[in-house]
Amino acid sequence: MDLNSDLGEGFGVWKLGDDAALLGVVTSANVACGFHAGDPRTMRSVCELAASHGVAIGAQVSYRDLAGFGRRFIDIDPVELADDVLYQIGALSAFASAAGVRVAYVKPHGALYNAVVHHAEQAAAVVAGVKAWGDIPVLGLPGSAFLAAAAEAGLRTVGEAFADRGYTPSGTLVSRREPGALLTDTTAVVERAVRLASDRQIVAVDGTVIDASSVESLCLHGDTPGAVQHAQAVRAALEAAGVTLAAF
Repeated sequence: MDLNSDLGEGFGVWKLGDDAALLGVVTSANVACGFHAGDPRTMRSVCELAASHGVAIGAQVSYRDLAGFGRRFIDIDPVELADDVLYQIGALSAFASAAGVRVAYVKPHGALYNAVVHHAEQAAAVVAGVKAWGDIPVLGLPGSAFLAAAAEAGLRTVGEAFADRGYTPSGTLVSRREPGALLTDTTAVVERAVRLASDRQIVAVDGTVIDASSVESLCLHGDTPGAVQHAQAVRAALEAAGVTLAAF
């Protein structure tokens, strides 16, 4: 099982999360590329730290929405969206290369991640941006329009689940504006992770059991309260359960 986290999400003098601590736990780092968060110095620093820990680097691409942290839907022209995705991958790739590694995959962020679950046009645009860069894997929600379009385009698709987010009965994420959107209790986060890895199941907010057999990567958000504690506890519990942790 891969453990991934959203990192590099500060901007200038504003810091968010403990990147250094999380890079000692996760196996893949979704690095903000400057559109929802992140700046050149932050991107380079995270790439250098990730490389030193042997952590895979992924481009976390977003709408151009610094003020909203990429959590607001934008009805953007698909051609422009594809170019924005390509631009972000290219920017992160420069810093990854400077650290002696490469961008290993792409994951949409925030509102874009949620939009491409069902928005076929934007899903295709994100895939077009990735394909313009090259044939690298994409990380996303199982059953999404995004992963379907990526598979059709010949890209490797990697299903993802979230240890600290609430799920609807249909297998999508509960809106952050709704109750139950975040799991903040470490015990609950660990239980979610172990059940996912052992039984390939996720329990939705209403008790519905969701099949998670296609999940290869588990996300631990870097900006969730108690993120480092959650991540350390999840890794320890998974290793105790005999789960092999490695980048996909």
